[in-house]
Amino acid sequence: MSNVSLTPIAEDVYAAPQLTPEAMAAAAEAGFKSVMNNRPDMEGGAEQPASAAIEAAAKAAGLAYAYLPVQGGYQSPEEIARCAELLKTLPRPLLMFCRSGARSSKLYMQAVALDQ
Repeated sequence: MSNVSLTPIAEDVYAAPQLTPEAMAAAAEAGFKSVMNNRPDMEGGAEQPASAAIEAAAKAAGLAYAYLPVQGGYQSPEEIARCAELLKTLPRPLLMFCRSGARSSKLYMQAVALDQ
């Protein structure tokens, strides 16, 4: 995943900006076991790939896939709780992504704080 900026947010969790279906094979080759998409479909208009296309590519590459779309400025208690559940069940290493990676990082931190 040499052309994608990965930000480590935990020992086995990374955040990335928008990923494409084509990036799923590279994520699997890089050793990731699962991907979580936190960006709502159509947030960026037509240039943003749909979750269904990313999911199909992820599964074809042997990755677990979760779609948990959240807004950039606010994540509800229910969304944070769902993220906490997914963090317990998705195989690691996990790659979370959104438009820039920032909301995925924030969502992760809020989800982990629930369990403390």
